[in-house]
Amino acid sequence: MGCSTCSTGGVPNGCKSNGSCGTGGCNAYNVFDWLSNMALPAGEEAFPWVEVRFKHGRKDFYKLTEPLSLHAGEAVTVSTPHGGHDVGTISVTGELVRIQMRKAQADPAQENPLVIYRKASQRDLDRWKEARDRENDLMLRARTMATQHALEMKISDVECQGDGARATFYYTADARVDFRALIREMSSTFGLRVEMRQVGARQEAGRLGGIGSCGRELCCSTWLKDYRSVSTSAARYQQLSLNPTKLAGNCGKLKCCLNYELDQYAEALKAFPKAQRVKTKKGKAEVQKMDILTGMVWLAYKDEPGRWVAMRAEDFSEMVALNQKGEEPASLEEKEVQPAVISTEPEMIQPEEDSLTRFDRPKGEGGGKNRKRGGKNRSQRGQGGGNRGRKPQNAPRSDHGPAKQ
Repeated sequence: MGCSTCSTGGVPNGCKSNGSCGTGGCNAYNVFDWLSNMALPAGEEAFPWVEVRFKHGRKDFYKLTEPLSLHAGEAVTVSTPHGGHDVGTISVTGELVRIQMRKAQADPAQENPLVIYRKASQRDLDRWKEARDRENDLMLRARTMATQHALEMKISDVECQGDGARATFYYTADARVDFRALIREMSSTFGLRVEMRQVGARQEAGRLGGIGSCGRELCCSTWLKDYRSVSTSAARYQQLSLNPTKLAGNCGKLKCCLNYELDQYAEALKAFPKAQRVKTKKGKAEVQKMDILTGMVWLAYKDEPGRWVAMRAEDFSEMVALNQKGEEPASLEEKEVQPAVISTEPEMIQPEEDSLTRFDRPKGEGGGKNRKRGGKNRSQRGQGGGNRGRKPQNAPRSDHGPAKQ
């Protein structure tokens, strides 16, 4: 039941990943079940809940009302909060589901839980595929209707229910949108129950997917589900250029990866004093640059702003501590350190004796005239046609140069 080139054994007749499971397909938001090979203690029953994944990594927890042997990657038919049934893929089973529910703050003792009806039959999969095949057409027609109603909204994705009776339209908007008339028209035209769900710019980028500036798939479409706020202070801590075009992601917001190493940079900044200037007997100096990764600080005297003195952050902290005690160090030069300079010149590689290009004609030997013409073959060039100083044999001589042929 998997894609033609899918090695996970998943379902995805209708996932439209075409075998590229890393792009919004089978492996999106995967969870490694590190408890799968551990046997339960004697007398313990398996946890009666499973985690089911739907389109674009949407997940939910379902209760097993009947003893079913389920494994990750199997298609199941499940209940929905609004009636009907849906088809999803098992992502996690066993005791790891208990941990996942605790992390998501879901209560296993809740009333009227969502349940799993059965393993998906071929009929269920066929109806699910038919519903998924309609999604692109529904989205394009819904965008046209929204434009006709003059609604300031962008419909970015559609997700049809497994039984084909309901469709959820995801949209983004800057302000509140009254789409009641739009829902009535869509319901009567499509013959479906329609639900509109607003998402943010980050959620929209995660559902659509794409490639980031790092050359890899977007984190929000592969593994990142916890969207945290990102501020420009994260870029300042890491001494990044405050360029909106470089700091913004595909969603138009600040990149989530700015928070990945923020804690490490904040920890490294503790070695640097907050003071930005120091007094010495030679004169006052101010901080011009800091390198957090190497722990170096560059200072310059006010009288000599063009000459920078490099020193370690620890030495600069000692100078600041002396100023706080009312003392002044002699000068910056006594703590000056020559930073390591990395050579950027490429290494010269000597051609080997058996190099493939050892028979190539040197560029300065001539022959450019023949290359421009392009009409002589290799045999003619080998007869001396490329040497303008040599005349053909038996050619008539003239005082005004070689005769025209």
